[in-house]
Amino acid sequence: ALGCASVPEVSRPDLDVATPPEWTGATLSEGTVDPTWWESFGSPELNQTIQTARERNWDLRAAVARVRQAEAQARIAGADLKPGVNATFDAARSKRNFIGLPIPGAPPGGVLSTTSTTLGLSLAVSWEIDLWGRLGARAGAGVADLQAAQADLAGAHLSLAGQVAKTWFAAAEAAQQVELARAQVESFQTTARQVRGRYEMGIRPALDLRLALANLEGAEASLRAREEVLDAVVRQLETLLGRYPGRQVETPTALPDTPPAVPGELPADLVARRPDLASAERRLAAAGARVRAAKKDLYPRISLTASGGTSSAELGDLVKGDFGVWSLAGNLLQPIFQGGRLRAAVKLAEGAADERLAGYASSALNAYLEVETTLRAETLLTEREAHLAEAARQSRAAERLADERYRAGLDTFITVLESQRRAFQAET
Repeated sequence: ALGCASVPEVSRPDLDVATPPEWTGATLSEGTVDPTWWESFGSPELNQTIQTARERNWDLRAAVARVRQAEAQARIAGADLKPGVNATFDAARSKRNFIGLPIPGAPPGGVLSTTSTTLGLSLAVSWEIDLWGRLGARAGAGVADLQAAQADLAGAHLSLAGQVAKTWFAAAEAAQQVELARAQVESFQTTARQVRGRYEMGIRPALDLRLALANLEGAEASLRAREEVLDAVVRQLETLLGRYPGRQVETPTALPDTPPAVPGELPADLVARRPDLASAERRLAAAGARVRAAKKDLYPRISLTASGGTSSAELGDLVKGDFGVWSLAGNLLQPIFQGGRLRAAVKLAEGAADERLAGYASSALNAYLEVETTLRAETLLTEREAHLAEAARQSRAAERLADERYRAGLDTFITVLESQRRAFQAET
C-alpha cells in the first residue's frame, strides 16, 4: 500500500496581495474540511474505488519514489556537517637493484638487490568546521526540498482521489445517459410504429413516416455516442486503478446524494492547507537557504584532518603500538580571486529565489481563484439544477400533450418531434 503523506508545516511569505477576511464566492458554515472528504458522499463503492487507486496507481508510486530520492538527497546534503572517517590498509612489496656501487658482498660482475615489504593500517578523520553556517544552509535546503517532495506526495494523494471521484461520477452519469438514450430509442420506435400504421391506413402522409424514422435513427446514433463515452470513462477509471483498461470494472449506475455544504475556513488558511502551496513555499525556503550558502562561500573555510595507524614490514606488527604513526593538520582556505565565479553564484541563487517567490505568489492567486470560482459555481449550479428539473417536468408534459393532439388530428407531427426533442434534451 502507498501510505499517505501529510502537508508539512510552512511559513507564510509576505505577498503584496490583500487577502479578504472571508470568501466572497459564498457564505460557508463553520468547521474544517475532512481530509477524507469523499466519504461525505456516503458511497461504500466510491470509498473502495479510491482506496484501490491509492494502493495501485502508478503515478502515486512515482511520487513515493521521488520522496525517497529527496530523503537520500537530504542525507547527502547533511553529511558534510559530520566528520568523515576512512579506514585504509596498504600493502606494498618492492625490489631495488644496486648497480655500479662498491658494496661488500656483491658477486663479481653481478647485481646486488634487496626486497622489502611494507604494510600499513590507518584511520583518517577529516572535518570542516561550519564556522559561518554554509554547510548548515545547504543541509537546510535539502530538508526543505524533502518537505516539498512530501507535500507533492500529499498533493498526489489528494489529486488522485479527486480524479477517481470525478471519473467515478462521470461513469455513473454516462451509464444513466445510456439508459436514457435507450429509453428514448424505445419511445421513438413506438412512435415510428404508430406513424407507420397510420400511414399504411392512409391517415397520415409519407412525410410523417420519414420524419419518425429519421428521429429514430438519430436516437440510435445518440445511443451509440453515449455508449462510446461510457466505454472511454470506464477504461480511464481502470487506468487510474492501475489496471489494464479492458472494461472489466463494474460500472456505477447511480450518483450519490449531494453531501452537506462545504465548511468554511479563512482564505489565509488556504496557504497552510493546500499541498501545492506548501510545496511551493518549501521550495522557496530551499532557494533562500541556497542563497545563504552561496554568500558563505565567500568566507574562509577551516578544515581539520587527523590520521593514525601503524606501519611495519610484518603483518603481525600492525596491532602493536610500537609501530604507530600519526598526523594532524589544519587548513584555512580563503577565496581571493575566482574570476567572479563565487559572486556570480550568489546572483544565480538570488535570481532562483526571486523566481520561486514569484511562482509562489502566482500559485497562491490561482488557488484563491479556484476556490472562489468553485464556491460561486456551487451556488449557481444549485439554482441551475432547479431550473433544469422544472424544464424537464414541463417538457415531459408538453410531449404528452403534443402526442395527444397529434392522435386527435389537432396538431402536426412536427410539433410531436419538437416536443420529443426538447423533453430528451431536458432529461439529458
